[in-house]
Amino acid sequence: MIGGKLPKRAHAMVLEWASEHKEELLKNWEKAIVPEPLTEIEPLN
Repeated sequence: MIGGKLPKRAHAMVLEWASEHKEELLKNWEKAIVPEPLTEIEPLN
């Protein structure tokens, strides 16, 4: 996180989701730089 705060549980959930979707996030990051439309990423189950 760059700034702000989340409750510990929410922060842990965000980290879990990001870990599960690391490759998708990296691909979207590369698309955002170009810029290209981003691919939707599923929420945490």
